[in-house]
Amino acid sequence: MNVRWFISIIMTIIVISGGIIGYYHIKNSVPAQLTAPSKLYLESEVVEKENVPQALKEIIFESQKLVVKIELADGSFGSGFLYNDKGDVITNAHVVANAKDVKVTSADSKELTGEVIGISIDTDIAVVRVPELEGTTPFKLAETRKAELGDDVIALGSPLGLQNTVTTGIISGVGREFEIDSFKYEDVFQISAPIAPGNSGGPLIDTKSGEVVGINSATMDQGVIGFSIPLVNVMPMVESWSESPMESLPSIGANTTGNSAGETSTNVDIAEYLVNYFYESINYRDYVTAYSLLGSSWQSKTVYEDFRAGYLDFLTIEVDDLLTKQNGNNVEVVTVITAQERSEKGVSYKKFKVTFELGLENDQMKILSEKRESME
Repeated sequence: MNVRWFISIIMTIIVISGGIIGYYHIKNSVPAQLTAPSKLYLESEVVEKENVPQALKEIIFESQKLVVKIELADGSFGSGFLYNDKGDVITNAHVVANAKDVKVTSADSKELTGEVIGISIDTDIAVVRVPELEGTTPFKLAETRKAELGDDVIALGSPLGLQNTVTTGIISGVGREFEIDSFKYEDVFQISAPIAPGNSGGPLIDTKSGEVVGINSATMDQGVIGFSIPLVNVMPMVESWSESPMESLPSIGANTTGNSAGETSTNVDIAEYLVNYFYESINYRDYVTAYSLLGSSWQSKTVYEDFRAGYLDFLTIEVDDLLTKQNGNNVEVVTVITAQERSEKGVSYKKFKVTFELGLENDQMKILSEKRESME
């Protein structure tokens, strides 16, 4: 009897102890589990952030840096874009037909030397190597994904010799086939983005991903309808030339009417373009690019840190008016701008008249000086 009583007491103590332990476990652990972040939710959030499309303006600004103008000795020209870190530029075969060495002009108006290292006689594709662009981060490429009907795209190039002109549109047709001269265009995109002479060889870019999906190559109906070669169709050929450049280039009998011989841009055109590019760089806080556009005299008087500090308080700059005129060997560009400026008192808008002097340094157009006057 005493033994049974003793066992009952022991069992009761065990049950009560277990209940107390269980209570505190539930009290402390379960709420923590209920309020802990869901691992699945966090992983999904990261994926969503990674897939958020870049702003269209940012895609355009970054893309313009990698688009070049390609010019031949006879004055004809076209476009091209950097596709790898070797300094290799994709363009159209008809742009560089029967040429070995070409002049390449970068977005900052720097003139470089390029060499054709690969060209097809029936597909309108060629590759130009520009040693000075080696090591530059190239375009993102849609190497395995083909764009689809209805996709929004932008076409970049140098129409009429004016660098970095952008047109927008959609892929309005796929699988188009036709022939121009010796070139066969098979399975190409039809695009609604207007294409002018000189755009040939420029990139067709997906507006959502910022990736190159095609090479702008041909046009009809006075540029209203354009055609672009899908990048995925020619990448094996392009990469083979980059790995093993052609020792001798084939002769091509193509009529290069896709280019605009003789309609090259003047120093006034280039000066106007550079000033707009300067302000565009400031607006995107790319002070390094803006500083690189300055002449050596200005740079010697103003170190980069001071130049950058002079623009940090400008949130945006809008060009209201721009006038250019030849001033001896130089070009004078007068702009009227509205600057959104921040200060201790808050944000305000101010108007300025800014006069730039531009001229050639080592055959490259540079911004030599700037004079800023308040209009208030």
